[in-house]
Parts: sequence; C-alpha cells; structure tokens
Amino acid sequence: MIKTKYKKDKWIKLICGASNEDIVAIEDLCAIYTAAGVDYIDVAAEESIVNAAKKGIGWAKAIFKNSPGLMISISDGKDIHFRKAKFDPIKCPPNCPRPCEKVCPTFAIDNFGIKESKCYGCGRCINSCPLNLISEYEYNLSKDDLASTLQKIKPDAVEIHTEINRIDAFAKVADILKNSETKLEKISISCGLNQSVKKTQEPEDLLKALWERYEILNELNIPLIWQLDGRPMSGDIAPNTSRDTVKLFERIGSYLPPGLIQLAGGTNDKTYEFLKSSNLPDGIAFGSSARKIMQPLIEIAHKNNKRLYEDHERMDFAIKKAQKFLKPWKSS
Repeated sequence: MIKTKYKKDKWIKLICGASNEDIVAIEDLCAIYTAAGVDYIDVAAEESIVNAAKKGIGWAKAIFKNSPGLMISISDGKDIHFRKAKFDPIKCPPNCPRPCEKVCPTFAIDNFGIKESKCYGCGRCINSCPLNLISEYEYNLSKDDLASTLQKIKPDAVEIHTEINRIDAFAKVADILKNSETKLEKISISCGLNQSVKKTQEPEDLLKALWERYEILNELNIPLIWQLDGRPMSGDIAPNTSRDTVKLFERIGSYLPPGLIQLAGGTNDKTYEFLKSSNLPDGIAFGSSARKIMQPLIEIAHKNNKRLYEDHERMDFAIKKAQKFLKPWKSS
C-alpha cells in the first residue's frame, strides 16, 4: 500500500450533475444533504447554479451548522458527464407505453419532450426507447472560459473530468488552475474506464493515466482526490452496479498516486455492503441514487410553488431519508 501525505478522512459527496441546471431542485437537494451531513457538493460550473447551491447550503447551515465544501465539475474535453438527451415528440407513436418517461429520475420527460433544465444526462431514456428516437448532445457549461468561471464562482474545489488518452488537454486545464487566483482546498480527478470507443481499456491503463496526471498536478501542492468511476453515467440505481465500482477499487486502489480515494459511478445504498470493512475508501460520492429518492418530494413542493425546505413536515421527512441513506458511511 502506497503511503499518502494526506489525512485519511471519511467523507461523503453529493453529485448534483455536471450538466444539471434545474436550479430549484438543486437548491432543495443542497439543503437536504447539507442538513444530513455531506462534506462536499458537486455542481455544474455556472454562476446561477452555484448561487442556488449556496442558498440551499445556507438554509441548512443556519439550522444544522453543517457547511460542506462547494465543488464544480469541469472537463478537459468531450465527456459523457456533460450531456443531455433529446427527442422530437412528434415522432412518438400515440400508443407508445413511454418507457423513457418511466425511467427518468428527474421527471424531465412529458408529452412535449425533454425539459432541458431538468435533464442531467444520465442516459437511461436513450436505451429505453423502442424506436431509438432519443439522442444525446454535449452540454458543457465550463468549456468556454474556465479562467473567468473560476474567478466568478470561486469554488472550494474542482473536479476535472478527463479520459485516459487526453493528457495534453488535461495539462492545459492544470495550467489554468495553476495561474488562477482561486484558492482550492482540493482537486478531484475523474477518469472513467472504457469511455473510449476506439479500444477497450483495462484498469492498468487507468492507473497509468492517473499517475501521469499526478505528475502534472503535484506541483500545485493542492490535496488530490482520485475518483474511481466504476460505472460512469451508466445508471447507479440497480444494486449490482456497485460491484463494478468496488471491483475497480479493490484492483487498483492500493496502487493509486498519493491522495484520497473516492468511489463514484455506480454507487448507491448497497455499495457499503460490497466493501470489506478492512479496506474502505476515503470517500464516497452519490449522484442519481441520492437524487432519485428526493425527487418525488421536491416535485410535490414545486407544484405547490414552494421550495421543499419551506414545507417543514416534508423537509423533515426528506432529511431523515437522507440520513438513513448516508448512515453506513457516517457510522464507519
């Protein structure tokens, strides 16, 4: 096991989605999970979205005294985390059972198509359509002017989404971070396995790519998080999706560069059960699984023209659900 120079804390991150711009839902999610005790919240790199997250965090901080760090997702190129889905509802047959609508975790799909602001690109609907009418498109809010974005938002941390063979593009992003006056607490690196359509990649390829990125980032002298995405954007609600994430961690976790290890991509309420108590990661990140259990409550509140945290009874119920969801990681 490689020794790291960073304190080995256990922490939990809420992933709101790199392309998620549903401001009212983000505000409520940040309030709920801040109250429940998450340590970081990861949102899209856009000022209005960050402001919504800060508002939700501020509500919970005033009552529960919790104050998670705010992380923004950026990318060094095209990435599946920065996408949305679309289709033309006119082409849908009138007798379609609408499986796309049933699998959407954010209620983004109705008779008029997909609400862009509510879609965060999970991809469930794409494979559900029996006529293959649903496609995806890039929606990267951070790619135009990263330096300016950092100056406006001033995040506590950033997560860089990258791919194994994109080392030159990654180095350019690292240079922007180096020259930025933003004081970052942490930098997280998310490099998915098997995203390339050109060839199948092995865990050893990922390990080599992460060490290359460590050499680039080490001079910044900022604590690093290596996020292992076992099932990046492939759906993380079914229990067995956790197995891929855990297997990846067990295979290369001991050989990662100095820093903290965080599991993501396939993580859900069953992940903890698949891990050995003697070999736990430093952190866990929850995306769709954490959002899905809250979305029905958020939808009810919004139909009544309220934020969920303005409905005290339902908000109390939501916080208890979130605490139960996070409990294995808090008690560990």
